[in-house]
Amino acid sequence: MFYKISWLLRTLFLRMQLKSVGWLSYIARPVFVYNGRAISIGNKVRIFPGSRLETHNDGKIIIEDNTSIGQNFHLISSGELLVIGKNTTISGNVFITNMDHDYTEIDIHILKQKYIVKTTEIKENCFIGYGAVIQAGTILGKQCIVGANSVVRGIFPDYSVIAGAPAKIIKKYNPETKTWDKTDPQGDFIK
Repeated sequence: MFYKISWLLRTLFLRMQLKSVGWLSYIARPVFVYNGRAISIGNKVRIFPGSRLETHNDGKIIIEDNTSIGQNFHLISSGELLVIGKNTTISGNVFITNMDHDYTEIDIHILKQKYIVKTTEIKENCFIGYGAVIQAGTILGKQCIVGANSVVRGIFPDYSVIAGAPAKIIKKYNPETKTWDKTDPQGDFIK
């Protein structure tokens, strides 16, 4: 319990670096923040040690209320808003981004090439498993579940279970049977 109190006190100093930090939120150290004035953290957000939060080229980040984020989390936004919805749980060693590096210019180092920005959004009440990568252009609907070590890119409907590399829908909530049923990779129920 003492360590959480020290994290809460540490967060008081981070408030000067970030746009906003809500009530009862804490960010454990070590933490790396780049361009923190474009990062907003809601109420009761818990971020464990080893996080890296970055915004580039007018990117913005909003982490909504009651979100829990495990250790060694890396989040990058460039050029537009990236939102992590309320009541979301993110396990350790997860990477989320809304940008890719262009690689098409020959003999130019990839870090010197332009960013390709694609909207990325995590809607409310999602769970992202350990070691997952959420790539640029991913939209996770409400209460999506992402399996451990999945590599996710694409648009996924509400109440989907997504797993694999590349990730595909493996289950969805069926409102008719009120159960989570297996699907084909396109998200159609298997009969």
